[in-house]
Amino acid sequence: MLLSIAAVALSCALLIVVASLFHGFINAFERSAVDAVGDVVIEPPGWIAEYPELIRQLEELHPVEAATATLSAQGLLHLGKGNVRAVEVWGIEPERRERVTGFKRSLLRAKDVPGGPSFKTEEAGTTGGFVGIGVVSKPDEQTDEYDFESAEKIIGNKVVLTTGTLTGGAGAEGKQFRRKTVEFTVLDVVFTGVYQFDKGYIYLPIEKLQEVVSPEARQPIAGQIQIKLRSGADAESAMAQIRGVWRVFASERLGWDEYQIEGTRIETAIQMQSRFVAEFRKQMGVLLLIFGVVSLSAVLLVFCIFYMIVEARRRDVAVLKSCGAASDSVAMIFVGFGGCIGVIGAAVGTVLGYVVTKNINAVEGWIRILFGLKLWKASVYMFSRIPNEVDWQAVGWIVLSAIAGAAIGAAVPAISAAMTRPVNVLRYE
Repeated sequence: MLLSIAAVALSCALLIVVASLFHGFINAFERSAVDAVGDVVIEPPGWIAEYPELIRQLEELHPVEAATATLSAQGLLHLGKGNVRAVEVWGIEPERRERVTGFKRSLLRAKDVPGGPSFKTEEAGTTGGFVGIGVVSKPDEQTDEYDFESAEKIIGNKVVLTTGTLTGGAGAEGKQFRRKTVEFTVLDVVFTGVYQFDKGYIYLPIEKLQEVVSPEARQPIAGQIQIKLRSGADAESAMAQIRGVWRVFASERLGWDEYQIEGTRIETAIQMQSRFVAEFRKQMGVLLLIFGVVSLSAVLLVFCIFYMIVEARRRDVAVLKSCGAASDSVAMIFVGFGGCIGVIGAAVGTVLGYVVTKNINAVEGWIRILFGLKLWKASVYMFSRIPNEVDWQAVGWIVLSAIAGAAIGAAVPAISAAMTRPVNVLRYE
């Protein structure tokens, strides 16, 4: 009996851990998108001029809590002699970005300082900026963790960004690339826990980046509008209102034609990641199917144990039936016994799966220490820590399946016991 309970428990624990890790990874992946760009994103095929007016109109909508603009470019960051990094540059409005994404939480120093994040510097006339922690340091090869004290040493240093812009005629042949450099003071280091953003992103004031990428622009420009919805707001209803505001703004203020307006992508952050999430769910389904098939060995084990019990207790079954016990009552004794094994095994497996899932980072750390094997690397799996959320919906299905499987494993021996004929067993007694 203990062997069959252990088999059910281990099968349940295995499936719970796998389902929970995938579920946690998918949730973390979706949350990282929301934390990076907000709930809804407006991404047009060109730059948005006069974006402060668009933000004002969007924030007048009831479902919208806040909105902010971003401008992006690429460049090379010169950190010192011989130390050059390719980076993605985001021009942001720090205070508005804090309202949309909670940006302050990712700053190493400013997160504990009262007030919102700011690019203000002590030295007048200088530009301030933030850099991702992966830009200025590398994670340890063994622990995959950053040295935060070392990374903070760059704060206060002046660095140089080299980027550029296209200038010249309207045609592609008439345009020329002109190099631009921006010197700025590193005011803080950004650590989001998402490898993609920490490794290659730096943040500058949107006005400063506009001077570099579009010096001829007379109005504020943005490449993307990021929106945070109010708690409890219906996303579909909010997006319908946002699309209406955008259509009127693009037509009347920007003078865009229908083709440009329709070419604007307005999606939730989760919708933007839906293609990747769908693939993750497929992989989770395949893996659960494989482990589910492997877990059928527990059903087979229950069948074998109960078959041996029935064969060993055939005489006792015959005595019961000779005393008037009905065949279905005899069968239900064994099926119920199998169900009890399923209940006990599923309960033990649930506790074991919960403990392993919640402590998965500690387990991974012990494996690294004992065997020198690093199972989770942020550069591969995006996040600095393994998501350890328990998928309780999956737990419910796994527990019910375990109980049903144990009962099914006992069903065939139970039928065999029910078909026992007392006259044949007790003939020579």
